[in-house]
Amino acid sequence: MAMAPTVKVVLGSIAFAIFWVLAVFPAVPFLPIGRTAGSLLGAMLMVIFQVITPEQAYAAIDLPILGLLFGTMVVSVYLERADMFKYLGKLLTWKSWGAKDLLCRICLISAISSALFTNDTSCVVLTEFVLKIAAQQNLPPHPFLLALASSANIGSSATPIGNPQNLVIAVQSKISFGSFVVGIFPAMLVGVCLNALFLLCMYWKLLSLQKDIEDASMEVVPEEAVVSHRFSPATLSHLTSLNSQDWNSTLESMNIRSPPNINGNTGHVETLRNRRSSSDNEIHKASSGEFESARNSNASKEVTNDGFSRRRDGPVLSKRFSPVNALTDANSTPSLEEKAGVITRWKRKLWKTCVYLVTIGMLISLLMGLNMSWTAITAALALAVLDFKDARPSLEKVSYSLLLFFCGMFITVDGFNKTGIPSTLWDFMEPYAQIDHVGGIAVLAAVILVLSNVASNVPTVLLLGGRVAASAAAISPANEKKAWLMLAWVSTVAGNLSLLGSAANLIVCEQARRAPLFGYNLSFWNHLKFGFPSTLIVTAIGLALIK
Repeated sequence: MAMAPTVKVVLGSIAFAIFWVLAVFPAVPFLPIGRTAGSLLGAMLMVIFQVITPEQAYAAIDLPILGLLFGTMVVSVYLERADMFKYLGKLLTWKSWGAKDLLCRICLISAISSALFTNDTSCVVLTEFVLKIAAQQNLPPHPFLLALASSANIGSSATPIGNPQNLVIAVQSKISFGSFVVGIFPAMLVGVCLNALFLLCMYWKLLSLQKDIEDASMEVVPEEAVVSHRFSPATLSHLTSLNSQDWNSTLESMNIRSPPNINGNTGHVETLRNRRSSSDNEIHKASSGEFESARNSNASKEVTNDGFSRRRDGPVLSKRFSPVNALTDANSTPSLEEKAGVITRWKRKLWKTCVYLVTIGMLISLLMGLNMSWTAITAALALAVLDFKDARPSLEKVSYSLLLFFCGMFITVDGFNKTGIPSTLWDFMEPYAQIDHVGGIAVLAAVILVLSNVASNVPTVLLLGGRVAASAAAISPANEKKAWLMLAWVSTVAGNLSLLGSAANLIVCEQARRAPLFGYNLSFWNHLKFGFPSTLIVTAIGLALIK
């Protein structure tokens, strides 16, 4: 593609530069409007500067990618409501053999969950679980936070739904879900193992330190202390309990003094039954005067055996009061509540089972080659229907700001492409970046690594994807598919290079810093001294395994 007129090139570059600055540094002092607004601002400037027309701007928005992203986010909402991520968190400590075993588990669970539910979602949910476990076992948190973020990035490379850049690649390349997984899964598996091994070697001494039991005090942090992300699980009330104040006021209104240690809770009714014989005397004393006057005034009444009072010549008037009957009525309440609790729990289990089955059905449909976007949307709507209540609370947890960010980014990148700058740069690099020899693969990987950390991975894929694929297709059709998979692998693993290289890294950093009970600040340099060598090694070995 030839270069556009100079004015168009300059104005398009300015618009793209504003988008890039606000996307990479969303809180710059001179314009702290955030990533989403920065993306829309870049798109608007492309239209105002007449780099692209309004019609071209709307056409640049890739609806299949947005549909796939929306569907996977909704499915993630319902999966968290069904406690999927809570179970993943429990797997981290189930029969754990120590700090090194915990680190390996974090790497594995983070990678698998990211491949199925996107890396950003996994990092948002699992960060506080990791911090809680590290606090419980008196362990330094930063090796485990690095394991979570880096393994999430590597694991997300294995599927088209693992991260946003893979969504773009899968839609643009038209590679089936199954072919995508088969092509990258070996590299992902080896990459996760190498990443875990690198972490173990780097932090072996730190993870080998014996815990100081006396200082640790081993306080177990309750589950409620873990603050969930915006995909917060639903909270259902399984049991209703008697209010102690209401119970005592009821007894007092009948001039019956409440026996000691009764708090009205259903769990204490059995205690009340056991202590009934000892409290009968107190009840009798407190109410003897009232019963005596009632006996004198109701001499005309006869009491039937079923506990009802009846006038000698009339119908049943009222149920006879008896302290024993009051206690018996109270004792009958737990059985009803227990039945209601059992029904509620079974409904909850049935609903959770349906959520898991729909998710498995979605994954099978994707592997069968059905349209990825419509498959994800269908699964999302099926879960909304099965929930059988207003879906608005769940839909409100979807990150619509991310969808808007993508819309603005599509328009901005398309406008920048029309300036001719990316094509000119690629024409210069193309002879040195052919994937039919090792040197060309190394040059291409280096370009993707640098651009992914400078311009972010999704814009890099949008800028380079079509050109890299076309160059590879000129060699052979098989090389075209390999080029797409290489682009997915390198652009994803490149996120581990620095703290700013991936949104997942920033999510882990922010979640850890804001954790209310056990916050930790993961610094840029702590990440870089691990991320730089690990990324280079994992990327190189993974490229050799991509089919």
